[in-house]
Amino acid sequence: MNFRRLVLKTSLIALACGAGAAFAQNHVLRVATDATFPPMEFVENGKKTGFDVELVEAVAAKMGKKVEWVDIDFKGLVPGLIARRYDMAVSAIYITDERKKVVDFTQSYYAGGLVAMVKEGSPITKLSDLDGKKVSVQVGTKSVGYLTEHFPKVQRVEVEKNQEMFNLVEIGRADAAVTGKPAAFQYNRTRGGMKVLPEQITTEEYGMAIRKDTPELTAAVNKALEQLKADGGYKAIVDKWFPSSK
Repeated sequence: MNFRRLVLKTSLIALACGAGAAFAQNHVLRVATDATFPPMEFVENGKKTGFDVELVEAVAAKMGKKVEWVDIDFKGLVPGLIARRYDMAVSAIYITDERKKVVDFTQSYYAGGLVAMVKEGSPITKLSDLDGKKVSVQVGTKSVGYLTEHFPKVQRVEVEKNQEMFNLVEIGRADAAVTGKPAAFQYNRTRGGMKVLPEQITTEEYGMAIRKDTPELTAAVNKALEQLKADGGYKAIVDKWFPSSK
C-alpha cells in the first residue's frame, strides 16, 4: 500500500513538472500560433512565415533547439499553454496585466500599437501635421475612439473595411489612414506607394507567453533574444518585416 502511494505521489510530481523536464531533456520547442495575422504570422505557399515565425526560429536556434509549430485559434492560445499542450505561445500577443496573472511573458520583443500612413511624398511628416486633415479609420476599431479623444482637430473619415481606408488615401480623398502597425507594414510590403510615419500614435508591447511553472524557459528565451539583439540578427528580422519609413 505504501509502495502504491509512493508511486502515485511520484507520478503526480512528474506530471506537475513534466513540461519543465521536457524542456530540459529534448531539443524541440513546441510553439503555438494562430497564423492568420500578417505580417506577424501567416501561411504563404503552404509554409508558415512572418515576423514572429522568423524570430521564434532564430531564438530556438540560439538555444540549440528546433521549433515544432502548433496551430490553434487565438482565443485558445493562453488556455492551451496553461493546459501544457505546448511550451510557448507566440502570436502577436500583447503583454497585459490581465494575461500576466496566468502566464509569464518574455521581455517585450516588439512594440505594436496604432500608426499613421500617408502617401509617398506627402507633406505630412509628423503626427501634429494631422490636425485639420482628413484621416480614414475603420468603424469599430480602437482608432476611432483614440482619434476622437486625442486628435479632436482631425476630420475622421469612417469606413467599413480596412482596404477602403487605404484606398481613400491612395486616391486622395483622405490625407492619412490610422491603423494597427502590423497591418500598415503588411500593406506596404505587398502594395507600396505609402509610408508609415516614424512616430507611433500608441505603443503596446508584444511578448512571448510562457507558463509560470517553467521559469528556466523564460530565462533561456530572454537570453537568446539578447544574443540576437547583440549580434544583429534581431535587427535583420525587424528590417525585413518592418522597413523604416522613408
